[in-house]
Amino acid sequence: MKVIVAGLPKTGTKSMNTALTLLRYEVYDWLENFYYLGDDWVRQIRGGFKEEDMRRMYENVDAVLDNPCCIYWEEIFDAFPDAKVILTVRDEESWYRSFTNQMDAVNNNIMLRLMLTITLTGRRLREFTNESVQAYTNRKETWSWEGVKLRNKEALIKLLRRHERLVKQVVPKNQLLVYQVKDGWKPLCDFLDVPVPDLPYPHKNKGGELIKELKKENPIMGKLVKEFKISLAFICIVFAVGLYAAVQLLNYFELIKF
Repeated sequence: MKVIVAGLPKTGTKSMNTALTLLRYEVYDWLENFYYLGDDWVRQIRGGFKEEDMRRMYENVDAVLDNPCCIYWEEIFDAFPDAKVILTVRDEESWYRSFTNQMDAVNNNIMLRLMLTITLTGRRLREFTNESVQAYTNRKETWSWEGVKLRNKEALIKLLRRHERLVKQVVPKNQLLVYQVKDGWKPLCDFLDVPVPDLPYPHKNKGGELIKELKKENPIMGKLVKEFKISLAFICIVFAVGLYAAVQLLNYFELIKF
């Protein structure tokens, strides 16, 4: 483990994911953490964290970000005390607007909501996300069929402030980079001691387009979509067979009357 991105979602983490990937880091984001390590995470959240388990989970991973790693960044840092920590930040009002816009985009995506309901992997993804978010916010709001209901502006901004303050207090200054997307490549590459690439700094998930981008670019989301299509086709077949059987049964009873 070389880099822990401790910034909360909607602080430029998807852009940071792409930047680190372009710098040839092996990055685990939300979906990778779920798909490859979801059972480990749920077990640790429920039963307590162990450094040896965290080291085993991430021994071959260069960088981590987003949920649940940004929430439990300190537990990862305890296991990898030599790692560098990047705290992605943005101004509070902009962050809150972006966060709620993202929630609206997720809540209004019917395909995603169906996928989280009718597929086994989707239901596991919802459980995995709920476990970490509930433990962190100490609230009962969950990612359900109705969508994500984290809306209280005052509570969310307090959470953001508390989170950023803790990161700055705990991480040694020589291991911490406080970073905004507008800072571009140079401070990031200087911090990581790598050459600056001859590319524009990436800007991802603008306007709450996370799900669209994941479907297009992330192979794990591609697998989830494929599973959803198979599950939906199976449900349609079962429904069609059931409807056919019901019609035949009605016809049979009609014949009996004569």
